[in-house]
Amino acid sequence: MKMERSIKALTALFVLALLAFTTDTEPTASSIIKKAEDKLRGAQTTAEIAITIQRPKWSRTMNLKTWSKGTAYSMTLVTAPARDQGTVFLKKGREVWNWIPSVERTIKLPPSMMSQSWMGTDLTNDDLVRESSMVKDFTHTLLGKDTLNGRPCYKIKSVAKEDAAVVWGKIVSWIDTKDYIQLKTRFYDEDDELVNTFTASNIRMMGGKMIASKMVILPADKKGQKTILEYKSLDFKTPISDDFFTVQNMKKIK
Repeated sequence: MKMERSIKALTALFVLALLAFTTDTEPTASSIIKKAEDKLRGAQTTAEIAITIQRPKWSRTMNLKTWSKGTAYSMTLVTAPARDQGTVFLKKGREVWNWIPSVERTIKLPPSMMSQSWMGTDLTNDDLVRESSMVKDFTHTLLGKDTLNGRPCYKIKSVAKEDAAVVWGKIVSWIDTKDYIQLKTRFYDEDDELVNTFTASNIRMMGGKMIASKMVILPADKKGQKTILEYKSLDFKTPISDDFFTVQNMKKIK
């Protein structure tokens, strides 16, 4: 009897050890997505960003300053060029507002506008303010592993949940296995047609985190067109009060 109990105890310990080993070496698709999202979503984040829009016959660059707090709050201020300077976007929970200084008007964006282009770029309004949550609004499946630019990465398919109010029907992501950097992302519409491909590069330490400081957005059906996003600075430590993220403050920030 004692021998039988000892064997059962050893078996139970072996199973627990095996489960622990599996958990450490094979993270779930959802946990990988969350770690990748958390790279740029600290308790509070302040950033300066340059966005370049390239078209076959012209190009222009915008400069932004952004503030965010977790997944609930974000504020984006356009600092250049002069014609767009002072334009502000605010996200608070699931609601999004736009302050337009030229007409001194605040507009609340309806859900139908989240899939539209943001200020002529290849980003959508949803991309800018991250109105949807990859973790909560999609079901994730680990497709396996791949290698991009010499970096091993997880390949994950994310399918929108039926009740989720999101722009994309499916997203396929390549996420670095070491630093959980999203190296490549393909965005598909509800008909499973490829719309945009995001590729990340210039991996370096910023704000105490290893991130990809440059991202290129390539539309699938628009030859010679792309949008380039580059982080100029990142700060994950400076506290930001919830009171900062108000419609009234949109007119005051600089």
